[in-house]
Amino acid sequence: MTWFVWALLSAFFAGITAILAKVGVAGVNSHLATAIRTVVVLLFTWAIALAVVPAGALGAISRRTWYFLALSGLATGLSWLCYFRALQLGEASQVAPVDKLSVVFAIALAAVFLHEHLTWQQWTGGGLILAGAILIALKF
Repeated sequence: MTWFVWALLSAFFAGITAILAKVGVAGVNSHLATAIRTVVVLLFTWAIALAVVPAGALGAISRRTWYFLALSGLATGLSWLCYFRALQLGEASQVAPVDKLSVVFAIALAAVFLHEHLTWQQWTGGGLILAGAILIALKF
């Protein structure tokens, strides 16, 4: 499968996640709900990794890779904590689109820190995502 198919699947499952999480955070502390979700993700991803990754691959990971994956994990944890709290306080149909502003942040950060050359399509698409998130978040 191509990167695009994987990205579409990611978006699809993220959409399902918003609905399931909104129901799941009802009546429970959002941080506890995030912790429960994280344990499930941890067990699920380790089961997949152990099933498909060759033995010894863990030892071949560089210190730099560990460092950046750990930072990415911390950022993911902070994102999930904020996301579950937002879902607890707001409507899923508003929270999820605002959460997708991560796309706009990723585009801008890729340009600044990774020195990726962005096309007018990427800037325009990011702008449309920003406009859409603002439009959905506002209640008239």
